[in-house]
Amino acid sequence: MPAALPSSTTSSPSGPHSVEALFSRGRLVAIPRRPARREQLLAHLAETLFEPERSYTEREVNEALLTVHEDCSALRRYLVVAGLMVRSRDGSDYRRGR
Repeated sequence: MPAALPSSTTSSPSGPHSVEALFSRGRLVAIPRRPARREQLLAHLAETLFEPERSYTEREVNEALLTVHEDCSALRRYLVVAGLMVRSRDGSDYRRGR
């Protein structure tokens, strides 16, 4: 599973508005409240934690998200609502979206 730490290829340059600024020691400090900032974070998480074309169980999604933040259910829900993860009708699997 890819690392969730921000890298220069997936985030803007270091600074207060970069994805890197949301992390401390590899962990997400807080889920941003501002929609644009949250979208930036979610795009980063989808890109770094989940491979395209691969199917994940809910448990696998939760385990990946727990590597960066304890509220994996909120992050999972935000990813689905943003269209960055697509959940099957029966909720049995997830895939990376757009």
